[in-house]
Amino acid sequence: MSQFTPEPTDNTSIATIRTLAADVVGKANSGHPGAPMGMAPVSHVLFTRFFNANPKNSKWFNRDRFVLSNGHACALQYILLHLLGYKLSMDDLKAFRQLDSLTPGHPEAHHTDGIEVTTGPLGQGFANGVGLAMAQAHLGAVYNRPKFDLINNYTYVFTGDGCLMEGVASEAASIAGHLQLGNLIVIYDDNHISIDGDTAVAFTENVEQRFVSYGWQVLHVNDGDHDLAAINGAIVAARAEKSKPTIICLKTTIGYGSKQQGTHGVHGSPLKPDDIQSLKSKFGFPPDQKFYVPQETYDTYRAAALRGAKLESQWNSLLSEYAKAYPKEHAELTRRISGKLPEGWEQTLPVYTPADPAQASRKLSELVLTAITPALPDLMGGSADLTGSNLTKVKGTVDFQPPSTGLGNYAGTYIRYGVREHGMGAIANGLHAYGGIVPFVATFLNFVSYAAGAVRLSALSKHQVIWVATHDSIGLGEDGPTHQPIETAVHLRAIPNLDFWRPADGNETSAAYLVALKSTETPSVFSLSRQNLPNLEGSTIERAARGGYVLYEVANEDMTIVSSGSEVPIALEAASLLKKEGINVRLVSLPCWSVFDKQDEQYRLSVLRSGAPILSLEALATTGWQKYSHEQYGLPAWGASGPYLKVYEKFGITGPNIAAVSKKVIAFYKQRGGQVVSPLVKAL
Repeated sequence: MSQFTPEPTDNTSIATIRTLAADVVGKANSGHPGAPMGMAPVSHVLFTRFFNANPKNSKWFNRDRFVLSNGHACALQYILLHLLGYKLSMDDLKAFRQLDSLTPGHPEAHHTDGIEVTTGPLGQGFANGVGLAMAQAHLGAVYNRPKFDLINNYTYVFTGDGCLMEGVASEAASIAGHLQLGNLIVIYDDNHISIDGDTAVAFTENVEQRFVSYGWQVLHVNDGDHDLAAINGAIVAARAEKSKPTIICLKTTIGYGSKQQGTHGVHGSPLKPDDIQSLKSKFGFPPDQKFYVPQETYDTYRAAALRGAKLESQWNSLLSEYAKAYPKEHAELTRRISGKLPEGWEQTLPVYTPADPAQASRKLSELVLTAITPALPDLMGGSADLTGSNLTKVKGTVDFQPPSTGLGNYAGTYIRYGVREHGMGAIANGLHAYGGIVPFVATFLNFVSYAAGAVRLSALSKHQVIWVATHDSIGLGEDGPTHQPIETAVHLRAIPNLDFWRPADGNETSAAYLVALKSTETPSVFSLSRQNLPNLEGSTIERAARGGYVLYEVANEDMTIVSSGSEVPIALEAASLLKKEGINVRLVSLPCWSVFDKQDEQYRLSVLRSGAPILSLEALATTGWQKYSHEQYGLPAWGASGPYLKVYEKFGITGPNIAAVSKKVIAFYKQRGGQVVSPLVKAL
């Protein structure tokens, strides 16, 4: 496809995309028509001449992936999906940005057929694209064989000035260049317009030189409005480069064809009715006919769709032959594509007794990874330059690196992310979106906050990403308040469809992995200690897997203490001290609120029952514990720098002090009188 042969329908199809964009946004009276109109030519060339996918089976595994990082331009993507024959009708286009429609204001994965990842916050899609490309490189290296080039798709990303201003894109671009991802092609809509106006007011860097320094191939199309041959040639050259990702700097005119073309006025506002009519007249379309699509345009895109269906059929035949030649690899690959984990992997999880030595939960996490990795080839992940602190590299695993570096190969499963927390999180979303991979990432819990945008999109998009977040409290000691997370748990616990785990010992750590690996549509964050924690009497994987359970039971209790993580042993010490004074205290471990909340009402009320006051204890901010306790003890402000036991003592999180606090709570509720009702009753 090195030579470009213009077709009589090219200009008609491009005009169709431009006028449909104006109509789609105009009917909604909301949206962004400018970028779709400006990027119509490159979209047409890409999707009719290069893009390999089958609209009748949007989940064909070896399809090319497309990401619209500048997600505000989603009218463009919806139009292309409709023309190609995905499950998106003209009525769906007419319902753009309306409640419960299939065409929401930004692309949403699992909502609209053909959408790979959820984009909107700028730069996220760019980084997702890097993850998608890494996934292809990895799975291709693991499963491709001579004469069986099964996994060889490209990832195409549309991006804009806003995406390239965001730091997350810079992080992802840097690692993509290092990894030499020749299967990644980014098309940069260089229209010099953002919401504030011309990019001259804020974005004057040399984008080309930045990407050259990252190790990318940089190509140019100086007339993205008309020069289809140049667009075609740039994509051909990008596909031919196997050892570098490519960015095509495409100069376009935002809102091309409208009266406001080239201005920020067409960026995020519908065109006026007379402008839309003028636009249609300019392109030879009926000016008063809305949502007009010439039959020749439909025919052109249906031909592209048929090409994709044929490619899938050929691929399925190749896969069948692969099964005969490589039955073991075929069985594993098809299992991974289906999203099922290997039978019996759970049996590899470590189990502990109180006789086992005390260890930091970050070390317990390492022991889980060491145990399960041989049984789970699906696991692929790494750390943000904290491998020795996060303890995430299993002995014997190979680094995911370009073979030319001598540092590893693409079949490797351990990723050296560098100090790029936000990029790491967004890349992991792309790894999971590709399929066949369960990604994990690691950093200090405090620095998960750096990646908050990616974590939020993991939850929104149902990406099963596992965060190994160590150094999770004031227990990390000397590094002090800059590294001691106080509010991070509150934030993460508030995110819908995210499981935040704070395990107290080995069995609870194994339980966290068990639930996270079975939760195929939910991300998880493991909050893990630096300091050693004893293995507790009464903890089991099965009990902890319910998110909360009674660790120490007594009858006719005077109080219940509910706690998590490294504070559970402190609560247990307090209960033991109180028992010597004849005061009965139950102890509840609550490692994961969201999993506990999914248990049946009877079980939850048996764990946090009525009859006595409940005190929560955690060396973090107390916000949120009101749902589970009558009184809360935690940190009133930031932490402090010093040996961790001294820091705990400074804030009163010790067995003797919690025992003293407990007596005050018990006395208060006895003096008040009346029945003490579980706080869960209020929440039901």
